[in-house]
Amino acid sequence: MEISSVITIARQELTVAIRNKWTIIFASAFGALVLVISYFGTMTAGEIGFQGFNRTTASLLSLALYLIPLVALMMGTQSFLNEGGDEMLYSQPISRGEVLAGKILGLFAAIMVATFVGFGIGGLIIATQADAGDFIGYPVFVALSLILSLVFLSLSILVAVACGRKAKAYGVSLLVWFFFVIFYDLLVLGGSLLFNERTANQFIFVSLFGNPVDMVRVAGLLSLRGGEIFGAAGAALLKFLGGEAQGITILVISLGVWVIVPFLISIRLLRTQDI
Repeated sequence: MEISSVITIARQELTVAIRNKWTIIFASAFGALVLVISYFGTMTAGEIGFQGFNRTTASLLSLALYLIPLVALMMGTQSFLNEGGDEMLYSQPISRGEVLAGKILGLFAAIMVATFVGFGIGGLIIATQADAGDFIGYPVFVALSLILSLVFLSLSILVAVACGRKAKAYGVSLLVWFFFVIFYDLLVLGGSLLFNERTANQFIFVSLFGNPVDMVRVAGLLSLRGGEIFGAAGAALLKFLGGEAQGITILVISLGVWVIVPFLISIRLLRTQDI
């Protein structure tokens, strides 16, 4: 794989994302989300004002797990099924794997810019208005958000290549989002009721690695020293792996597998297609 070809395609993809204003829109949305959650997060307790990073990050984590996978899936599907825009690219003397790698790298760069700008500006404002002593969990949350976006960009490639048509791919992408963000946990909860307590804990622990959204959720809570608060999955993770640092490391490595495997399957499928 020629790195120069991948970088050229990635640069082009980033330029298109910026021209389409996706990067600006998402950066504005992320920044507004941080500030609104930080300022109004304690309204139910009768207070209004900027919270510290720990509370803000814990609140952001749940919302980010809904928003970021959807953003990545929609951006990826739109890019990889840009009707009429990629035939010339595939006709060039570069491999299809290089095309896919360049596209996903460019889209990831666009999401990275939006994330750093939005969460960065929001974080700076919070730092000037509230206690910054618990800052460390915030950059970990941002890093985990980026990893999650990369996972779902990789899944969007697989969906786009497998479906071939834009309308069908959008529908499947929404099903993928619904399955991992909402339905998967219901399946795990229902399945755990079929076992005794010890087996159920083991089942929950193993099932954790079948959902990248849950892995990011637990890793985020572990970084905030809140693994047990999450419930059985976080407690089981600490019990089986022996600590927060080991747990986060294993989860990040597992998320890397979730990036690589769909990407490799996509390349294999694309090589069999007539474009």
